Amino acid sequence: MKVKKMSEIELQLPVLHHKIAAEDFKKEFKEFFEKGEDYIPGSAGFHGYKQYEDWLLYTENNRHESTVSKNSVVVRTTFFAVRKYDNKIIGMIDIRHSLREEKPLCKVTQYLQQYGGHIGYSVRPTERGKGYATEMLKMGLEYAKSLNLEKVMVGCESDNPQSIRTVEKCGGVFSKKHYENGKSFNVYLFDCIPLLI
Repeated sequence: MKVKKMSEIELQLPVLHHKIAAEDFKKEFKEFFEKGEDYIPGSAGFHGYKQYEDWLLYTENNRHESTVSKNSVVVRTTFFAVRKYDNKIIGMIDIRHSLREEKPLCKVTQYLQQYGGHIGYSVRPTERGKGYATEMLKMGLEYAKSLNLEKVMVGCESDNPQSIRTVEKCGGVFSKKHYENGKSFNVYLFDCIPLLI
């Protein structure tokens, strides 16, 4: 069995040349949508866009304070996790630059502050169980360090043992349990930058 190395994947900002691979990635989630799931975590709403180009512009705008969408609320950077040897999109990860409070506090901000956190991510169904989520989260945490975030919050559903293992393997410390619409979520904190004493 081949041992997967961390360098097998890399985070890439979405661009036009990802279009075909991105649409293929989205198709793989179709059966999950039919079973009641209505979004792809960490995708900045990619599942809801009919035109890739429209979503691409949305993600580009969301990377800057001056152009961030009202729907996005917070500045964020969305990446594709791309496997280097075949350029296949393995997953997506969305890193929010802050969880600042808006006035009035909107539903998106409430969601992020309570349990959505700074980082959301997903791995395509056929590539799960191979360690990609762990590598993606590690890379996301490194990116968060570049944003000078000292504390990073990540949430996952309490009944998802794979996500819990991923977060804990990356060093997440359990903070609290949050209940929303009949579901339970675990909230974890990461120390990204050691505090100087």
